[in-house]
Amino acid sequence: MDRSAISHSDVVLELDHTRLDAFLSIPVGASAIVLFAHGSGSGRHSTRNTRVAEVLQAAGLATLLVDLLTGEEQARDARTGLLRFDIDLLGARVVSASRWLAAQPTTGALPQGYFGASTGAAAALTAAAERPDIFAIVSRGGRPDLAGDAIRRVRAPTLLLVGSADVPILPLNEEAADVMGRGSELIVIPGATHLFEEPGALEEVARLSAGWFVRHLPPRAAGS
Repeated sequence: MDRSAISHSDVVLELDHTRLDAFLSIPVGASAIVLFAHGSGSGRHSTRNTRVAEVLQAAGLATLLVDLLTGEEQARDARTGLLRFDIDLLGARVVSASRWLAAQPTTGALPQGYFGASTGAAAALTAAAERPDIFAIVSRGGRPDLAGDAIRRVRAPTLLLVGSADVPILPLNEEAADVMGRGSELIVIPGATHLFEEPGALEEVARLSAGWFVRHLPPRAAGS
């Protein structure tokens, strides 16, 4: 898709006395929107998630890359490393961001999907357990174990992407796939480590993610 056919804007989400910074990209004729839940101290400027988002945009999907922590909270988390593991807080922020999208004239009619990385994947799964309207989820190197029993309530088709060399995380995703059953799919990317820094690994993540979201679009959105 021609990059000029995609509108990009910095936005501020006003959420119950909390202001979250985000970056919204909407291709002309977008069929759906994917909300990115970053993890492990990352945010809307994440190079890896930005690269994945660009591939989704080329596939006709709008994207919202949102900081799930305020500036003050990010500073506190940089000192303590605790808020990035507060999945209840992060999951609630994802739900609130979904509601914000649903209330906007430019995105309100678009089906919503979630892309979660690392601890952000747990936040996305926790949020999806509360929102049966989410049409699809992708987890990149995720920590589904941190979502607890919420993963049993997720109804959206979920793709779990993990590197074969991500030794601590791979078994956690295998267990989650067993728990989630037929609604999930686990794909192990050969040779990839947790950050998918190996040549071609992140590109494969982006390709598989775009295919998953497009494949699971609601019929009306797919045909619009």
